[in-house]
Amino acid sequence: MAQAAANKENENLPAVPNEAGQKPLTGAQRTAVLLLSLGEGYGKPIWENLDDQELAQVSVAMSTLGTIPTDAVEGLIGDFISEMGLSGAILGTFDSTERLLSQFLPNERVHLIMEEIRGPAGRNMWEKLSNVQANILANYLKNEYPQTIAVVLSKIAPDHAANVLSILPEELALEVVDRMLRMDSVQREILEKIEQTLRREFISNLAQTRQRDAHELMADIFNSFDRQTEARFISALEEENRESADRIKSLMFTFEDLMKLDPSSCQTLLRHVAKDVLALSMKGASEPVREFFYSNMTARASKMLQDEIEVMGPVRLKDVDEAQSAMINQAKELANSGDIIISLGGSSNDEFIE
Repeated sequence: MAQAAANKENENLPAVPNEAGQKPLTGAQRTAVLLLSLGEGYGKPIWENLDDQELAQVSVAMSTLGTIPTDAVEGLIGDFISEMGLSGAILGTFDSTERLLSQFLPNERVHLIMEEIRGPAGRNMWEKLSNVQANILANYLKNEYPQTIAVVLSKIAPDHAANVLSILPEELALEVVDRMLRMDSVQREILEKIEQTLRREFISNLAQTRQRDAHELMADIFNSFDRQTEARFISALEEENRESADRIKSLMFTFEDLMKLDPSSCQTLLRHVAKDVLALSMKGASEPVREFFYSNMTARASKMLQDEIEVMGPVRLKDVDEAQSAMINQAKELANSGDIIISLGGSSNDEFIE
């Protein structure tokens, strides 16, 4: 990483002077500034992936860095985020992975591997379909025969089948329901033919078009920051590239987004959150957020939580951030396991986050 940064130090990067206004920082020095900004917790994974030469370069640069002005640090961070948001040039991509695999694996095997990487998760076809967004699956199935749709919906998760049915045209949906009610056991040959068609015409095409945007990656990284670090980075990026900053903010999942949980999902989340974490999270929450969670608790549990918050006294902002982050991460884990649904749009037709 340090070597790559050093090689690019003069390529389209604005100068970042040090305290004495001397010559611009080298690539290794830029890397050192970024790692110092990230600190021990967030910087550790990067340190662990540096080779011996890179470690030596960055260590030397860091030890002789001196003081870098705040505006210069924020400018450097803004440049880094802008470069990632605009081009993703320093990230591995689906295409680069496919090209690398093609050098030593047969084309057919590469195709299967990339389909697994790019396509929806799942051990078999039906699990994969259960992880495809309902509107995308419904858009594909609406052009199939009602009997075929009935077979597919009978094999995927019931809640997902319900979402797909609700999106299909009403007349077609009713026909599919009728076919499902009268359906006998499906012959293995027919089932295998449907699976092959789905893999060839749907999953394969879905995998080819599914690529993760660099802004999504940065949103995940920003979600992991504490509130003050997040605000500093967003502020720096807004000055350099407001469009990217706005897009990242729209993709971020915040504590306030938990208010978009349906009652059942909210209650499931509450059962998985430790009481002390919940109390600390509510201590720093806005009144609407508090009321949302109180409304999804029993009167007794709500009163006990409010009493605990009142006697808690002053708490550190850092502790509140950590507690709220823990609740967000727990919600994401429950969403990934299918126990709850997190909708950023607030309606059943909106896209889900994983």
